[in-house]
Amino acid sequence: MGLAPSTRKKILQLILNTVRAKLEKYRPETTAMPFHHRLLGRDRYALFSFIQSINTVLGTSIWEQTAEILAKAAGYTVQRQYKLCGYINEATSVAIDRYCVQLSQGIRSPRKAEELRMIRQTIRAAPLEKHPALTVDLFLKIGRQENFIEITSAKPNKKEFVFLKTRLLLWTALRLSQEQKAQLMIRIAMPYNPYEPKPYQRWTAANLFDESSGEILIGAAFWNFVAGDEVYEELLEVFQQAGDILRGEIGQHFSSFG
Repeated sequence: MGLAPSTRKKILQLILNTVRAKLEKYRPETTAMPFHHRLLGRDRYALFSFIQSINTVLGTSIWEQTAEILAKAAGYTVQRQYKLCGYINEATSVAIDRYCVQLSQGIRSPRKAEELRMIRQTIRAAPLEKHPALTVDLFLKIGRQENFIEITSAKPNKKEFVFLKTRLLLWTALRLSQEQKAQLMIRIAMPYNPYEPKPYQRWTAANLFDESSGEILIGAAFWNFVAGDEVYEELLEVFQQAGDILRGEIGQHFSSFG
């Protein structure tokens, strides 16, 4: 079925509004950079700085909001910046730490079913208020399955991957401390594959995530999942359309910095 015209329009308007707001507020750094300015030109360097700030905006605003628009269009329950509360008892905390060490050392292989079983065996029911709220980028409920999704950069290093794995297990424990039989899936998502058309095979992810279970969603797999449909190519078309509209506005804005 793909993207409905109304959904395309919402995503397009989100991109345009976000970039235009950033463009309107953008002021180039006042730091003197005589070599850079002479080599590249003030306008090009200012544009480069602006592009870097757009990378930040994509991560903090556009990815999450686009996913929310797609999920709502699919009829799913969805919430950005979801507050996850609960309490992790000592036995579960120790089990998670030991498991992550074993994964890092290659002693064990990641199996999502085993992780859930391990945590269910050790976790204890606890009052909601005992643990401070933790924020999940995207909560998505499809049928009875609860999905807690961390949207991350496309190239985490080894340390960051270990941190992400630990976080996913802690989120699992927090949720199960409130409802031990909850049907849940904790995932990390990357909005695009930087190695496309080759598969994502960054060595730092090795032996930490159960990719066969969908614990990692990369590029098309992520967008198609939250939309419940094959929408990735159409989504790229919307970003292309936004780029075509904005290109002249951006060029005109930065021509004044020459």
